[in-house]
Amino acid sequence: MLGYWNRPEATAAALRNGMFHTGDIGFLDETGQLFIRGRQNDLIIRGGANVYPAEVERVLVSHPAVAGVAVLGITDERLGQRVAAVVQLRETAKAADKVALVAQLQSHCLEQLARYKVPEQIRFVDTLPRNAMNKIVKPQLLHLF
Repeated sequence: MLGYWNRPEATAAALRNGMFHTGDIGFLDETGQLFIRGRQNDLIIRGGANVYPAEVERVLVSHPAVAGVAVLGITDERLGQRVAAVVQLRETAKAADKVALVAQLQSHCLEQLARYKVPEQIRFVDTLPRNAMNKIVKPQLLHLF
């Protein structure tokens, strides 16, 4: 990698000591297989506990009403950050009662995640903002909270 186009600060942060630092967070298991948990800049630290947005997103998108989701950390004075989610619903679920659906999604998460990982706030959007690589642009969603 030569650097980021017109972003010298990002290039300096990524290229340190002759190595490229991706910002990925992962681990090797006992057999040496690599598992990626998420991105360092996406990590939510809620009251000192790490919450990986990708883990919460996998659970939420497994709900039949959910077409797409982005999980983010929102600033909290007491805990540092709280877990929040922005959900794009499937066409078949768009007419659903949103208050009831929030409760359903939180219950769905509680079945598979620790309590501190369950989104405390959920917002619904018609479409999630995506870049040219079809990745969700999370910073464009922060204004919803």
